[in-house]
Amino acid sequence: MAEYKNNHKPYGPYERFFKRPLDIIFSLLALIILSPVLLVTYILVVVFLGFPAIFKQERPGKNEKIFKLYKFRSMTNAKDKKGELLPDEKRLTRFGKFLRSTSLDELPELFNILKGDMSFIGPRPLLVAYLKRYSKQQRRRHEVRPGLTGLAQASGRNSLTWDKKFRLDVEYVDNLTLKQDFGIILKTIGIVVCRKDINSNTSATMEEFMGN
Repeated sequence: MAEYKNNHKPYGPYERFFKRPLDIIFSLLALIILSPVLLVTYILVVVFLGFPAIFKQERPGKNEKIFKLYKFRSMTNAKDKKGELLPDEKRLTRFGKFLRSTSLDELPELFNILKGDMSFIGPRPLLVAYLKRYSKQQRRRHEVRPGLTGLAQASGRNSLTWDKKFRLDVEYVDNLTLKQDFGIILKTIGIVVCRKDINSNTSATMEEFMGN
């Protein structure tokens, strides 16, 4: 895979001077306010799913820099006779489905935002393995920090096809403004409250992206 180069024109004042400070302020406030929820969720994950309660996985961030993503576990480690993990739908428990539908599993990502790995709003950080499968246009989703939520999540979440998600990711990159971020936050709140578009039409989570 070719080395990543960010050739996008400079962003406006919001991205250059305000977006990161706002991420720091609001992630710190959220961690303080939601600390009881984080603690209770951690305990429940240990009780229902066991240790470790925190799921860690390498993901590509801005300019494809690799970082460790933090989430609450939502699946068991059940394996078949060959010692290989069972499919997601067999490892995703009722409690795990609840965590995903309420987005409680995403709360540890607040630490990623505080650290600077992520932003509140931006394209979702996907698997490292996908990097070599993107088209040149799709790779542009890495011109900004990945987000806790994004335009694709506010527009249909896992009910969208990969192609549609990536087009929305690049659309977000090309139109990065405070107004757009605020609108995405409002839409995301509505989706989470209504627990909409959690799964794809053919999978318990989301099908693997195999390339174009």
